[in-house]
Amino acid sequence: QKQLVESGGGLVQPGGSLRLSCAASGFTVSTHTVRWYRQTPGKEREWVAVIFSSDGETNYADSVKGRFTISRENAKNTAYLQMNGLKVEDTAVYYCTAAGVWGQGTQVTVSS
Repeated sequence: QKQLVESGGGLVQPGGSLRLSCAASGFTVSTHTVRWYRQTPGKEREWVAVIFSSDGETNYADSVKGRFTISRENAKNTAYLQMNGLKVEDTAVYYCTAAGVWGQGTQVTVSS
């Protein structure tokens, strides 16, 4: 059974950092494209970042470019989203998705 489990969310002050993890089971992260999305109440889910399975190339939404980094660690079958320079507007539930599966989400709150 394919499954994704996110972790690493929490409360952080503006300018701080968090690293989100997306642990996969039932399939291999390295052979699937992984995407991170985020969602705030009343808004549509917003795409944040992608790492492609074919060559490991990454791409980011303009709102996070230069601050967020997506990566994967094949040995741990896990993808990550390193978030630096966090802003209040980054507050959201963050989801990872791959192989047609979505995780349950992890809350990120940026507040002073």
